[in-house]
Amino acid sequence: MICRWAIFLLLMGNNTFVFASDAVEQLKIFSKSAKSSSGDFVQQQVTINSDGKPRVLKELSGHFLFSRPGKFVWEVEKPYQQKMVADGKQLAMWDKDLNQVTYRPATQVLAATPAAILFGDTAVDVYFDITLVGQKGELTWLELTPKVNKSGATDIPYSKIGIGMMDNLPQAMELRDNFGNVVLLTLSHLKTNIAISSSEFIFKPPPGTDIVKLP
Repeated sequence: MICRWAIFLLLMGNNTFVFASDAVEQLKIFSKSAKSSSGDFVQQQVTINSDGKPRVLKELSGHFLFSRPGKFVWEVEKPYQQKMVADGKQLAMWDKDLNQVTYRPATQVLAATPAAILFGDTAVDVYFDITLVGQKGELTWLELTPKVNKSGATDIPYSKIGIGMMDNLPQAMELRDNFGNVVLLTLSHLKTNIAISSSEFIFKPPPGTDIVKLP
């Protein structure tokens, strides 16, 4: 089922918003003060039908960990297994079905996954201008716009990024690109500033894995 909060940004015609002026500060504080976190996610690729109603094309679910600066694990568990592990220097992207791991430099991590926008090694307001959109249900929505004059921001593949905040934590994201693709991300069971072993961010390819290194 599509997250009833995240779908708010797809149905902007509703005019029952209540504005919450502190949500922008909540996101800035989270991106600066949450040094580590864990939680679960549901990621949906969505299209809008001709009748204006959203339709889910693909849904993934899994678990994540992050530890600043620049370390995170983003693990898809269903309907197949994939894993992204960033150790602060490089990003390993492992696909179990292909039996392949691809390594990319850490400088490309921000553009590689929605998780890095929230959990990267730099505060979110360094790369984005943040504006308040409004409140729907329990979430207050913000819009992030990449800063055109910021080095690295032009690598971000999303033209619009929405973040739904509640209780000082991000609970949902909506990401759109210039081709009309929409990704909805729902976060749950978030725990912040927890102890995470550094070994969690070291990826060891299974025997026989094909290794690809990108410049």
